[in-house]
Amino acid sequence: MNRTKTLILLATLTALLLWAGQALAGHAGLAIALVVALVLNFGSYWFSDKVVLRMYGAQEVDENDAAALFAIVRELAARGGIPMPRVYLIPEDAPNAFATGRDPRHAAVAVTAGLLRTLDRRELAGVIAHELAHVKNRDTLIMTVAATIAGALSMLANTAMWGMMLGGGRSSDDERDSSPLGGLLAVILAPMLALLIQMAISRSREFMADESGARIAGDPLGLASALRKIEVLSRDAPIQAGSPATAHLFIINPFAGGVLVNLFSTHPRTEARIQRLQSLNGAWILESSPASLKRL
Repeated sequence: MNRTKTLILLATLTALLLWAGQALAGHAGLAIALVVALVLNFGSYWFSDKVVLRMYGAQEVDENDAAALFAIVRELAARGGIPMPRVYLIPEDAPNAFATGRDPRHAAVAVTAGLLRTLDRRELAGVIAHELAHVKNRDTLIMTVAATIAGALSMLANTAMWGMMLGGGRSSDDERDSSPLGGLLAVILAPMLALLIQMAISRSREFMADESGARIAGDPLGLASALRKIEVLSRDAPIQAGSPATAHLFIINPFAGGVLVNLFSTHPRTEARIQRLQSLNGAWILESSPASLKRL
């Protein structure tokens, strides 16, 4: 059901891109938007992991470089029933992490240097398990494609706005196919709708990854403690590299923002996530199953 819902949301994003192209430039705009959508989906599928890792200056590490981190990732990947992903280190003091890759066989987990310094082993295991849950659920591909199309919509709207302001010319056929009012609505509404859809995808996926990750690690409270630490430290020291367009990939939004930015955040409220994890831990205790509470 969740995969079906996400596919519907992604199809809606693509439809928004096509509608914006039609409204802004008629049949020609629709054709261009269709080509752009196909290229974006294809490019996101094959190359999104390489692009985002390079954006953050991530360096691949092996067991000799980070033995403790490697051991945790290997153990949790085995518990989750997925192949061992590649492991990357991001040279940032802000504690955070994300996963990327088109499927579990081509996945990568990246953590910041600050995360390794800040969290203890139990908390680090919770974070890694959360990211591996995204890999197992194939969230990384879905969220990257959604972000790419949403970014294209915003870029299209900005280009169209400047074109309207500067009086860019169009052929008579395009003028008949398009609608000035529709073009204005596309400029205003398309980016906002894209953001709302992207938020809907990301927020629901974060809750799912929290629960799945807690089950992989066998310890909901480890992840809850990590989320609380990362939330506080990220607010004081936001990440320096990258772009807010990729904020949804991280376990917590790594970029500083005011009230308006937080209102439109791609992540659920951290306190709500912590409360869910605490409730999950309580339910496990009531089950009184020693196996269910076996920690890493």
